[in-house]
Amino acid sequence: MLSPEEKEKYRNIAWEMLRKQGITITEEEKKQIEITDFGLNQYEKIGLAILVYVNTERYCAKELIMLPYMICPEHRHPPIGNDTGKMETFRCRWGTVYLYTEGEHTLNPKAVVPEDSKKFFTVWKEIILTPGEQYTIPPNTLHWFQAGPEGAIVSEFSSTSRDEMDIFTDPRIIRVEQ
Repeated sequence: MLSPEEKEKYRNIAWEMLRKQGITITEEEKKQIEITDFGLNQYEKIGLAILVYVNTERYCAKELIMLPYMICPEHRHPPIGNDTGKMETFRCRWGTVYLYTEGEHTLNPKAVVPEDSKKFFTVWKEIILTPGEQYTIPPNTLHWFQAGPEGAIVSEFSSTSRDEMDIFTDPRIIRVEQ
C-alpha cells in the first residue's frame, strides 16, 4: 500500500494534470482525490487517481487521472440486488486511452501489460479514445484501460458506483483499502 506521503505526492500530480488541462477543482475536491494502487504497490503501472463529483442512488460523475501508460486493471460491475450493475460512459478529456472490452480480439493492440500480470488481462477488443471521444460500457462487462504515452484524463458518467463490489480478474487486487 502507498504511504500517506506517496498518496499526497500523486494527489498533487493529479491536481496539476487537471489544472494544466483547464479543469478547475476546489481545494476541498483536491483533498478528496482518491489514489489507489489496487493493493499491488505498482501505482505508476497499475493505479488510478479518482475524483468523485457526485455518486447517488441514481447516477455518478468522476474524473479519472492517469499517468503515462498507467493501467486500471480488468474488472466488471456485477448486478447487485435488483440493479443490473453499473453502466458507464468514458469520455476522454485529454491524452489517449486504450480501452479493452469483451468482443473480437484486436490484432496488435497498443496496450503493454506488466509481464507478471498478463494472465489477468483476458479481454482485448480495443477502443482508442482521444479527446472528445467517448464509449459506453454495458453493465457486468469485463473491461480495462491504459493511458497513452502522455497520460490521460477521462470523465466517467455512470449509474451508481459501488467500487467495493467490483469484481477483478486479478485475485491480488484490493480495490478499497480497509
